Amino acid sequence: MAEPVRVIDTVDALEERLHQMRSAQAVFATFSQEQVDKIFYEAALAATKARIPLAKMAVQETGMGVMEDKVIKNHYASEYIYNKYRNAKTCGVVERDEVAGITKIAEPMGIVAAVIPTTNPTSTAIFKCLIALKTRNAIVISPHPRAKGCTIEAARIVRDAAEAAGCPQNIICWIDVPSLELTNTVMRESDIILATGGPGMVTAAYSSGKPALGVGPGNTPAIIDDSADIRMAVNSIIHSKTFDNGMICASEQSVTVVGDEAYAAAKAEFQRRGCYFLQGEELDKVRKTVIKNGSVNARIVGQTAYRIAQIAGVEVPKHTKVLIGEVESVDPSEEMAHEKLSPVLGMYKATDFDDALAKAERLVADGGYGHTSSLYINTAETQKIAKHAQAMKTCRILINTPSSQGGIGDLYNFELAPSLTLGCGSWGGNSVSGNVGPMHLLNIKTVAERRENMLWFRTPEKVYFKRGCMPVALDELGTIMGKKRAFIVTDSFLYKSGFTKAIETKLDQMGIAHACFYDVAPDPTLQCATDGVRQIKSFEPDTIIAVGGGSAMDAAKIMWLMYEHPEAKFEDMAMDFMDIRKRVYTYPQLGSKCYFVAIPTSSGTGSEVTPFAIITDAETGVKWPLADYALMPNMAIVDTNNMMSQPKGLTSASGIDVLTHAIEAYVSIMASDYTDTLALKAGKLVFQYLARSYDNPDDVEARDHMANASCLAGMAFANAFLGVNHSMAHKLGAFHHIAHGWANAVILTRVMRYNAAEVPTKMGTFPQYEYPHAKARYAEFGRACGFVGATDDEVFENFVAGIEELKQHVGVHKTIAEFGVDEKYFLDTLDDMSEQAFNDQCTGANPRYPLISEIKELYLDAYYGRKATSYEG
Repeated sequence: MAEPVRVIDTVDALEERLHQMRSAQAVFATFSQEQVDKIFYEAALAATKARIPLAKMAVQETGMGVMEDKVIKNHYASEYIYNKYRNAKTCGVVERDEVAGITKIAEPMGIVAAVIPTTNPTSTAIFKCLIALKTRNAIVISPHPRAKGCTIEAARIVRDAAEAAGCPQNIICWIDVPSLELTNTVMRESDIILATGGPGMVTAAYSSGKPALGVGPGNTPAIIDDSADIRMAVNSIIHSKTFDNGMICASEQSVTVVGDEAYAAAKAEFQRRGCYFLQGEELDKVRKTVIKNGSVNARIVGQTAYRIAQIAGVEVPKHTKVLIGEVESVDPSEEMAHEKLSPVLGMYKATDFDDALAKAERLVADGGYGHTSSLYINTAETQKIAKHAQAMKTCRILINTPSSQGGIGDLYNFELAPSLTLGCGSWGGNSVSGNVGPMHLLNIKTVAERRENMLWFRTPEKVYFKRGCMPVALDELGTIMGKKRAFIVTDSFLYKSGFTKAIETKLDQMGIAHACFYDVAPDPTLQCATDGVRQIKSFEPDTIIAVGGGSAMDAAKIMWLMYEHPEAKFEDMAMDFMDIRKRVYTYPQLGSKCYFVAIPTSSGTGSEVTPFAIITDAETGVKWPLADYALMPNMAIVDTNNMMSQPKGLTSASGIDVLTHAIEAYVSIMASDYTDTLALKAGKLVFQYLARSYDNPDDVEARDHMANASCLAGMAFANAFLGVNHSMAHKLGAFHHIAHGWANAVILTRVMRYNAAEVPTKMGTFPQYEYPHAKARYAEFGRACGFVGATDDEVFENFVAGIEELKQHVGVHKTIAEFGVDEKYFLDTLDDMSEQAFNDQCTGANPRYPLISEIKELYLDAYYGRKATSYEG
């Protein structure tokens, strides 16, 4: 029987554990780069998977922040850190310059003492543990007493995954019962200190006699120049200031606007987006509540603007985003001039740019030396930008960037290193001047301008279309490619109806041997795909031909992947990502064994041209949308002959699915000129031809154009991605077995209204998405489809009405209940559905970042047919 682990609650117990850690770290120091990278990978993957439960624990235990935002922090701390350092050499010889004769060798320092703050208790623990593992150091965590449960759980998850991957035991440890005595012992006995927390703790770290990488307080001043895009600037500040209720130390604490006109415009935009300007006695009450005895009041840290107002005895609207106090003094006697760690903002008016700089310099000097400063400006004003950079004694100088998200790096400028420990250099009394990660020995100023991410447009190598094209396209398999063995994947209905006969006949003519798997169900399962792979392995094809709707193509894609790479883990492939290029798991390349041909028989999913596959685990009931360009078919054959026999129900469900694809791709935060053109054309075709296809199944012209619409919309969302409409529909299908197209349809216009809110609770995080403008995008789409109006609001309402009319014409039910979903079962599954929809891969590209509670309300509205009074934040 294993000996029980001793609880670390006394100095003696801690000393004993530190002794064990030194022995373990001596072994760890001998590990190769390959061993370390495996441990780093598994630890990052485990932390990514636990991001939601850890976020819930943090909010429940500390009573601070926003759970959904803490999910982002946890995801960022694992995914972005892994992506940044996955290929970094940290063991042995890391650099060799033959010409100069320089060799650099990496050696671990030993034991890292990591003090974790209550504001970021799980994400900081993940970040520090991962860096320690990557550098072969041991790490002992000293959690904040008010967050010890969630901090220890985060460390435990990383530790367990690391040890399972081969890491020695006692590399990641923690204090079970935090105290000042034990924390001081850890700092005194360690080899280096990673200190994140209040000024007193950081001072103690630097006074311990050991090297310390600490961070100073932040008092970020934002300047909005009169040349700036006011709307983008204001919404960026709101986006930053409301993120986790303002607890990131880089968040803006004040905003100074240059000139009367710009100030008036900024104030109007703040008010329009749900911020509240404190007046007279209200401002004084909030001042005295937020700052007590010269420092931030712990009661208000990480609370909502509404809650802070309540504490102060001030009445404000419940959904107020930020409390703003218009003030003049930048002296320490002005409470609004301090760091506030909450959605409370001081606002100043500057007579000119030099006056704004002077105010920002004073604000930095009185509490934010070395941390972060922010400037919103027309980037053509290069002299002003240089002057600002010269004046600011801060290590992060952010241009046109929300400072909470921008300061931590790799989100709005991809060369600024990702980190949750932001050094302030000698100005802030710190030993590092940049974002902690690699060694920082110099104070380095980094000017990081906001940059839009590179986008892409990817399609299959070959796309054939028009009625009768299938035999000609298939001919290439034999005459050009020399294929010998083809494996057909379809469903039993299509197989028994003879749909595959024409394909088999053509293969016979070319002398290509073939076999067929026809057990694909409407909601294909992982277990079904596994059965198919067994047959594929026996047949050993060089070509896979998927025939059918999205289900057949999705199942075939999974079989293709599992056949070529049996070592791949499904649970890892299904892991969500924030950025497809930065995901922890890398899909293997496909095509070494099989060429993939997709032949759709319905006009809906567009799966023949997408990198997506939806598969259900029959054992758990979870419906997983997989996404990676490795899953993109090599050839798509869109032959209208294959779609003439679609029944009315399939025509309806698949047709509305096409419309949803096009609309969501158009309002996606990743939409581009390339995807917009395809999405608009697809939408226009749906309004012209779906009703005709539904009313007259033999209408060849209508069928042909709907086939094109499906493929065009598929190419659009394959590159722009989808949104929360599909996230919610996936769960309606998984939990209540509503056909996918109808699941999209029943919530479509509600989600449109939700996304069209001018004051959303939160907007999507992507550098090219500058401010909420979904309603304008919907109006553009509506106009392209023939809907008119004097304003965007009128066009939007007419467009929504037109969609509802089309849905009614093709027989779509108006509520979830009308699909026969039992009320009790719906309510019993509502919480799980809402959380899983939030966690769905499609959610990230939605223009409005949803809260789980908002998704839940959308489901309830759609079930009961309730008319939402407002979806504003």
